[in-house]
Amino acid sequence: MLVPDFPLMAYAAAVEPLRAANTLSGADLYRWWHAAPGGGPARASSGIAIPTDVAVGAAAPGTDRVFVCAGGNPAAFDDPALSAWLRDLARSGAVIGGISGGPYFLARAGLLEGRRCTVHWEHVPAFEEQFPEADVVRSLFEIAGNRVTCSGGTAALDLMLHLIGRDHGPGLATGVSDWFLHNRIREGLSPQRMDLRQRLGVRDPRLLRVLAAMEANLEAPLARTTLAALAGVSVRQLERLFADGLGHGLHRHYLGVRLDRARQLRRETALTAAQIAAATGFAGADELSRAERRRAAGTAARQRTAEARDRPEGP
Repeated sequence: MLVPDFPLMAYAAAVEPLRAANTLSGADLYRWWHAAPGGGPARASSGIAIPTDVAVGAAAPGTDRVFVCAGGNPAAFDDPALSAWLRDLARSGAVIGGISGGPYFLARAGLLEGRRCTVHWEHVPAFEEQFPEADVVRSLFEIAGNRVTCSGGTAALDLMLHLIGRDHGPGLATGVSDWFLHNRIREGLSPQRMDLRQRLGVRDPRLLRVLAAMEANLEAPLARTTLAALAGVSVRQLERLFADGLGHGLHRHYLGVRLDRARQLRRETALTAAQIAAATGFAGADELSRAERRRAAGTAARQRTAEARDRPEGP
């Protein structure tokens, strides 16, 4: 099931291992069909269109697994007909799965209540706000009985290799992995994101402890003294660690993390401005708006400075 603006990377990572399993085994182990809300070709976020051959709501006899692949802003796409069809397929005995933003559609259909599941890290804050009854973890993929969820991207390749191994043995799964130059099949519980050391290029363990605490405390931001205590240094020393390790101060970094989360929530949820402000540690919508305007102005000023610096001098 391809929802408009689905991520082509995740789709290909899910389908290509099945094709490879057929090729390497010399047998027709897997067959698949495509469907899309509203019918017609399904267009990926890159603009590439995939023809569909099954209508939403149609009988799908012999279907073992159904995966919803979605990206963009899945919270904004609500299709009651799709939800009803997923429930019907689940009742018929099919395993129902979601890839990248696809778990949104499973949750909206009531298929993830009390289930352990995952979703792309970018969607997690909004997903948790909208579906508190789901047990969300930040893993690559989760298999919870007849529900399968995957965070998307290349994690879909690891999920399919795992399923191929379960269906037809680890030898075939390893062969498919080798064929795609994928030299390590990751476990489902592997983390989605690089750790902070790699993501921010930070090595100092004191600074890493503070950065992790910041990301974990956005609704009620921690005081500078609390963060300094976590690092085991004074506030002045902590400011120096930020300047040396990241090139900017503690306040600017913490504010940036909170504003990034606010932007995510605004893009992916129907939360009000006041609710988004509360979820990211601002006193109200006005304070959040002022902070966003200040950051935009600061970014524009730094861009102008960089352009002036790089501009060639006249004769």
